[in-house]
Amino acid sequence: MKQLMTIFCIAIFSISLLAGCGEDTPAPKTETAKPSAQTAPAVPESAPGKTGKVLETMDAAGYTYIQVDTGSEKFWAAAPQFAAKVDDDVVVPEGMPMPDYHSKTLDRTFDIVYFVPNVLVGGAENLSGEVPADHPPTDGGKTVVETTDVDLSGITVAEGGQTVADLFAKKTDLAGKPVTVRGKVVKFTPEIMGKNWIHLQDGTGEAGTNDLTVTTSAMAQKGDTVVISGVLVTDKDFGYGYAYDVIIEDADVTVE
Repeated sequence: MKQLMTIFCIAIFSISLLAGCGEDTPAPKTETAKPSAQTAPAVPESAPGKTGKVLETMDAAGYTYIQVDTGSEKFWAAAPQFAAKVDDDVVVPEGMPMPDYHSKTLDRTFDIVYFVPNVLVGGAENLSGEVPADHPPTDGGKTVVETTDVDLSGITVAEGGQTVADLFAKKTDLAGKPVTVRGKVVKFTPEIMGKNWIHLQDGTGEAGTNDLTVTTSAMAQKGDTVVISGVLVTDKDFGYGYAYDVIIEDADVTVE
């Protein structure tokens, strides 16, 4: 899978990853000052799949900084050094906001910079060629895989865990909490958006609530019985038709 797909890493950069910025490494603030309404900078919303045109670009300490105009807002983003020029169409994924960020190398202070894992240069139209046909978009937040030839009989609930149907039915209460679910892999797609993707079913739920999407770094095969553990995320939108009512990201996967 091409490296460009890593721009959709639903994970936000950690401070340790940003250590690669060298002398531009963001430092945690020791004090929190409450800005006045007159001086507080406008902070654009952080949203995956944000597209626009490059207004300005510069390189510093192994990173490329770009100012992007979406048509309704302008913001700065930074990613490991890449080639971009003014007027390029770009897609910028969700990133870690660093307000009042000062770059020593550039000798410049930005109101806010979003540090992201990568930037897709060329715009959203390049995305369609990157996603394989067996990983279709979702339908209104419901996963498309609703029927399977995998035998789902005899699957028992994991100790202290939930069923797939439970996760959908109780998503409001379970959002942001660790969950565990046992099921069978009905589809496995590696290296999409920098992750491996599992569609998990256990025989519970109706169409639209019987298939759980999981992202992980682990490997699995169609037909494997697995126990999935991770934090339940709701209303996740990766952009371009990939939106999920319920998803477990960066899950631990145990093949039984």
